[in-house]
Amino acid sequence: MASLEFILEHTDSNSKARAGTITTDHGNIKTPIFMPVGTVGSVKAVNQQQLKNDVNAQIILGNTYHLYLRPGTDVLEAAGGLHQFNGWHKPILTDSGGYQVFSLAANRKITEEGVLFQSHIDGSKHLFTPEKVMDIERSIGADIIMAFDECPPYPSDYTYAKKSMELTHRWLDRCFNQIHETPDKYGYTQNLFPIVQGSTYKDLRTASSEYIASKNAVGNAIGGLSVGESEELMYEFSALCCDILPADKPRYLMGVGTPWNILENIALGVDMFDCVMPTRNGRNGMLFTSKGIINIRNKKWATDFSPIDTGFTCETSNYYSKAYLRHLFVAGEILALQLASIHNLAFYLWLVGEARQHIINNTFNNWKNEMIKILKTRL
Repeated sequence: MASLEFILEHTDSNSKARAGTITTDHGNIKTPIFMPVGTVGSVKAVNQQQLKNDVNAQIILGNTYHLYLRPGTDVLEAAGGLHQFNGWHKPILTDSGGYQVFSLAANRKITEEGVLFQSHIDGSKHLFTPEKVMDIERSIGADIIMAFDECPPYPSDYTYAKKSMELTHRWLDRCFNQIHETPDKYGYTQNLFPIVQGSTYKDLRTASSEYIASKNAVGNAIGGLSVGESEELMYEFSALCCDILPADKPRYLMGVGTPWNILENIALGVDMFDCVMPTRNGRNGMLFTSKGIINIRNKKWATDFSPIDTGFTCETSNYYSKAYLRHLFVAGEILALQLASIHNLAFYLWLVGEARQHIINNTFNNWKNEMIKILKTRL
């Protein structure tokens, strides 16, 4: 067993973009990296073999809130943890459920102790405390586990944002105390990442970044920047946080975002990303491609028999035609959701892989600017 390690291999000469390697007990992760979201232990419409072989995923996410409700920690512990339960034997990260308590749970009540909420499934009442969330994440068994935080809505007034940030910091101390008192459950190391909050207030974000940096964790996350704020504010506060968080630890921007959001934030010094967008948009017929954005339901693709995208090496993207995929969507076939999801995820992984190579070659900034123009093109 070894704690997570991060080797910073190269920083782009014309930006703050970084290439590195994260080492966990379940394998290495080349950064910058995009992490497919597998909320309940499953990336929607994509099985684990496809994630490994076609998408080239290096790490996936699970979610504490959802996995706690279904299948429950008793089932996960009986299986030997989420890796054994879902058959994904590469790294896994779990979100603490703080965002889901904010966005999904009904009648939530926040106190110093934790959050009392009602399940969105059956209305049953539950209490999440920092200690309980750490225990749940231990039972899930992810390689990277997130601290329990409060994610304030956007916009939030200054008084609420400050109170929320201070509560998140106190909860973080309790998370670390609980982690230090409870051993890893399954014979490999689980690594805790704290989360920067502070809404869109410079002094709060600065204070939170400094507090999180002082904890000397193996990695750090930036939260609360995918809750409705403008792209300009996202970039401004992502840059502020990256300039304070330690350079020798991976930086994870939670819940972001579009392909161009990812490239712009890589340029600011972010290493890790996750978002439901590639699978959610894929299931609705929006494809991100190396030539631009495709709405595959449009009639213009009905007789386009060229492959979905030959701009990168993904078997699904190179094998199936646009016309066939459109037909599947129009016919309401489940296969449409699967193929579109695989394609979009593979595109995201290809994009961060290309970014990494351009960082190493010191050509990232010019490539990024040209690539974003292409990515925003509607085909």
